[in-house]
Amino acid sequence: MQYRIDKLTGNKLSALSFGCMRFAGRAEEIVMRSIEKGVNYFDTAWIYPGNEETLGSILAKNNVREKVFIATKLPLILFKSESRTVDFDKYFAQSLERLKTNYIDYYLLHMVSDMEQWSRLKNWGIEDWIQKKKKSGAIRQIGFSFHGSGSDFLEVIDAYDWEMAMIQYNYFDENFQAGVRGLRAASKKMPVVVMEPLLGGRLAAGLPNEAVKIFKNADKNLSPAGWALNWLWDQAEVTSVLSGMNTMDQLEENISLAQVCKTGMLNEADKSVYSAVLKSLKRACKIRCTGCNYCMPCPIGVNIPGSFSAYNAIYSMGFMEGMKQYATSTGLTQVKSTSPSICTQCGKCEPLCPQKIPIIKDLKTVSKKMEPWWVKLIGISARAFLGKKRNKNK
Repeated sequence: MQYRIDKLTGNKLSALSFGCMRFAGRAEEIVMRSIEKGVNYFDTAWIYPGNEETLGSILAKNNVREKVFIATKLPLILFKSESRTVDFDKYFAQSLERLKTNYIDYYLLHMVSDMEQWSRLKNWGIEDWIQKKKKSGAIRQIGFSFHGSGSDFLEVIDAYDWEMAMIQYNYFDENFQAGVRGLRAASKKMPVVVMEPLLGGRLAAGLPNEAVKIFKNADKNLSPAGWALNWLWDQAEVTSVLSGMNTMDQLEENISLAQVCKTGMLNEADKSVYSAVLKSLKRACKIRCTGCNYCMPCPIGVNIPGSFSAYNAIYSMGFMEGMKQYATSTGLTQVKSTSPSICTQCGKCEPLCPQKIPIIKDLKTVSKKMEPWWVKLIGISARAFLGKKRNKNK
C-alpha cells in the first residue's frame, strides 16, 4: 500500500481509503482484509444508517481500532436554519458510542455548501465547541465534506483553520463543485480526501460502449475503474481516494492498484486516452460548456457552469446523475437559489464566454428541462422539512 502524508499531523494515510456508506453482507471480512493490506482510513457518517455501528463493532471485535484512522461526520442536514441552539454534543456522543471509541481522528462537518451555512454554524457556537473537543482529545482533526460551487469552496477553506477537506472529484467532474481549482487551493492548507472517484460506479460500469473500447484499446490491462483511480492518484494534491468496496473482487483490484500508484504516473499517451474518453462522454452533451468559469460570478448568483454541467450529465451519465448534480449546483434544498430560473437576462455573462455560448437562451432551456413542476415541489418540500424557507426575492 502506498501512503501519503498529512502534513499537519505527520499521519501516513493510505492512498486507498474505505468508504463505508454502503456496507454489504461481508463487511467484516472485507474490512479486515483491507486493513491487512494496509488500508488505514475509514470514512463513515452519523447519517449513514447502521454504518457507524457496523464499523465500530468490527474494529472493536478484532482489536484494531488503534491501527486505523476513523472519519465520521456531524449531520448538518438535521440542523434547521431557524434553530436558536444546536446540540452538537448529542450527535457526537452517539457517533462515539456507535463506533465504540472515545475519540475521532477526522471529524467532518457533513455537506457544507456555502459561507451562509458556515456563518450560521458560527452563530450557533460551532467554533467554541470544536476547540473544546480538540482540547479534550475527543476530536483529533477537524474538517468538512463539501457539496457546493467552486467559488463557495474557496471562501469556505479560507474561513477557518480546517485540517481536512473531502470533495467530489474524478476525471468527468474535473470542474464540478470544488473542482481542480479547489483541490489545488485546499491541498496547500490541508489533506484532501476524494469521494465519488467512480461517480457512483458510473465510471466503472456505466460508460458508453465507445468509451469502454477506448480504454480497452489502450492495452494497459486496466479496467475502467482502474483508469479512474489512477487519474486521481497521479495528482500530488490528492491525499487519499475513497472507495465503497462491497465485494472482495473490488477490494483486491483496488488494493493492487494502490500498491503501485504514485504521483506523476501518467504519461502523455495515458492522458490522451482520458481525453478521448471524455470526448466520447461529452458527444451527447447539448451545451458545449468547458467549465472555465469565465462567465462567473453571476451578478444575482446563477450557477451557470454548474447548471450546464448537470444538464449535460443527463445525456452523458443518465437522468438521475444529472438531476443529482442539478440539485446540488442550484441550491434546490438551500435558502438561496442559484438556479437558471432566477436569471434576469442582464447579459453580462455572454461576452465573457470563450465558447460563445448563448448563455441566456441555454439557461432557459436548462430551467425548462430540469425544473418541471414535480422537481419544484420536491424542492419546496425539502426546504420546508429542513426549515430553509425562501424569501420571495430568493
